[in-house]
Amino acid sequence: MSGLFISLFVGYLLGSIPIADTVARRAGAPNLREVGDRNPGFWNSRSVLTRNQALAVFVGDLLKGSVAVVVAQEVSDDWRVWFVGAAAAMIGHAWPVFARFSGGRSVLTWVGAALVLSPLPAAFCLLLVLMFWAATREFSHAVRIGVVVYPFAQWYADGVWQAAATGALMSIIGVRFVMAWGWDSVLAATPLSRWRHDSADHDDPRE
Repeated sequence: MSGLFISLFVGYLLGSIPIADTVARRAGAPNLREVGDRNPGFWNSRSVLTRNQALAVFVGDLLKGSVAVVVAQEVSDDWRVWFVGAAAAMIGHAWPVFARFSGGRSVLTWVGAALVLSPLPAAFCLLLVLMFWAATREFSHAVRIGVVVYPFAQWYADGVWQAAATGALMSIIGVRFVMAWGWDSVLAATPLSRWRHDSADHDDPRE
């Protein structure tokens, strides 16, 4: 039980470290919450920071998840505790105690955790990302492919329960995106919403 609490506590504190805010402040850059998509993370930091500064944010956010899982592995042999450590880091990144509970979307923190939780599936998906990126030059699309494939690769390598645990971690990212975009915007982007809109356009009140 002590391992569980240590994983929760350390994971949340690691996730709460405001890497992007700190780098932007020291660089004299604008507040990331006031520019771009207002997300204090790597993707938004690229627009206001130099390449090396953005790289520091990238590595820092990755390490939050990786180190949280390593700590959990050191204090417990139960894989479920490892996932709790990863979740705590992601929650800390999304709702950081050191930044008034206003953080990022935890994508890179999840990636960092995944690299330690399931190295082989993560390496396979990283290879897919690099291949699709090289073929299409569309990095964002390549990343989406890797993210979608990862749970299935993990299911094959580690079993259904760890894949389900990964789904729970990914739901944290989903919650943050819904909060950032707004529920109405998310619903408007779904196929069901587009189908209802098209149906309404084709309705003829005279029929």
